[in-house]
Amino acid sequence: MAKKVGVVGAGPAGLLLAYLLHREGIEVVVLEARSRAYLEQSPHRIRAGVLEWGSQEVLLQAGLGERMLAQGLEHRGIYLAFDGGMHRLDFPSLTGKSIWVYGQQFVVQDMIQAHLAAGGEIRFEHEVLGLEDGGLVYRTPEGAVERLACDFVVGADGSHSRLRAQIPKARVHQKIYPFAWLGILAEAPPAAEELIYASHPRGFALFSMRSPTRSRNYLQVAVEEKLEDWPEERIWAELNERLGGVAEVRPGPLLEKSLTPLRSLVVEPMQHGRFFLMGDAAHVVPPTGAKGMNLALCDAVLLYRALLAYYRRGEEGPLLRYTQDALRHVWQAELFSYFMTTLLHTPADSFDEGLRTAQLRHVAESPHLQRFLAENYVGLYTSGRHPGLLSQEV
Repeated sequence: MAKKVGVVGAGPAGLLLAYLLHREGIEVVVLEARSRAYLEQSPHRIRAGVLEWGSQEVLLQAGLGERMLAQGLEHRGIYLAFDGGMHRLDFPSLTGKSIWVYGQQFVVQDMIQAHLAAGGEIRFEHEVLGLEDGGLVYRTPEGAVERLACDFVVGADGSHSRLRAQIPKARVHQKIYPFAWLGILAEAPPAAEELIYASHPRGFALFSMRSPTRSRNYLQVAVEEKLEDWPEERIWAELNERLGGVAEVRPGPLLEKSLTPLRSLVVEPMQHGRFFLMGDAAHVVPPTGAKGMNLALCDAVLLYRALLAYYRRGEEGPLLRYTQDALRHVWQAELFSYFMTTLLHTPADSFDEGLRTAQLRHVAESPHLQRFLAENYVGLYTSGRHPGLLSQEV
């Protein structure tokens, strides 16, 4: 069996690329090691849900945004809480754009449903074992080892990618941060109508939401912390402590609790021959900047355009430039994520803490720094350089 494009991984990057290619009549198949139920319903898949302005435009133009508009939340700014006060950054006044809060799990659900409804092919519970000349080797749910011949292979198999090693002599740029996030999803009203990024001497806290009745909150903790050391009462008390009295969170039943170490990673190059990496397989960002899903969608749009140029007109240039073009938006997102992480998290070193506090106060006072933060938050590349699927002829 042969396909023009084989995609490994049914996350946002792989699913969007497959859906767009299938819509153009290009034969594509997605191989995914997990079950459909796990991808769509598992509480372990509840992840970030901030869509840049350009990302929500991409979903709308692709015909994937109906439920996002009905159930998602448009946010026109964020709050910075520190020194006993709240400072709001108004995105439309600073950039003319806003962002959308809509959980990644819902994006994946929408993409799977739309792709299958359009006759696209996703083979769930098919574990890819490796690459071979001209295609992929995988194991079926019954345990049989089979091969898929294809023109191009795309690795979109997540932050712990097995296919990343298929790029010989790849450079892996990595930064490990000295703290982790303790995250909860709770059936409780959010602390505010928009996200609050709280800086406190005890550590950073983020107050976000999935709906008007469901909150998603995070605490900066030491990397060696254990979940069992954080009972519900301690979590709610610490969240309110770090708000510093500027707002209040009301406790509610916990639906999920997790610990996430923070790291940054960039693989260079993101391609070798006819093999390409996308999404978390190619780059990882700390969640502080809300860039992970947006980068995945950016990669998918870029590779979609390059493959379309190849199949429509035989042009190989965009494919050859994929890494070069992708690294522009990747490193910009890494820069912003690093900026937000170091701006908001309390370091152990007192000198670093003094510098961080000075910078945070400067952000609150400077319209120039506020615009830098806002234009990166709403998306420099999805909103500007990559303005959408249908706005540029391919």
